[in-house]
Amino acid sequence: MKQQPSRLKYRKNHKLSSSFLLLKAHKTFLPSYGRFALKSLSATKLTFANIEAARKSIRRNVEKSSKIFIRLFTGFSVTRKPIAVRMGSGKGQHAFWMCPVRAGQILFEIVGPANSSKKALLRASRKLSCKCCVVSVCF
Repeated sequence: MKQQPSRLKYRKNHKLSSSFLLLKAHKTFLPSYGRFALKSLSATKLTFANIEAARKSIRRNVEKSSKIFIRLFTGFSVTRKPIAVRMGSGKGQHAFWMCPVRAGQILFEIVGPANSSKKALLRASRKLSCKCCVVSVCF
């Protein structure tokens, strides 16, 4: 999985407002690729390490024939200033990449057998810092 954008128009982002995360997801609230999906119930900010840990957990617990879709991308830069630096002198250096997640957003999707897919998604939800539930699509 790609960790950061390949090209950027601006290197540093503005800080996210708290009202952005309080809104419900309006674009990615239904599974579109897979049969089973992991849906967030609360808003949070996920780093690449969180997403990668959940992806590895899913891959370990599903069968080889199943396909995983990741609906997240860490395209938001977070900056930090070093310790014991005086105020002023601009914005800090880039620290890490993260992905803002709204409540109701689909995080992962799986196409595969029902029981192993549900079990894998429940185990992956323990790796993330938000409350999640497993959603299935009825055809």
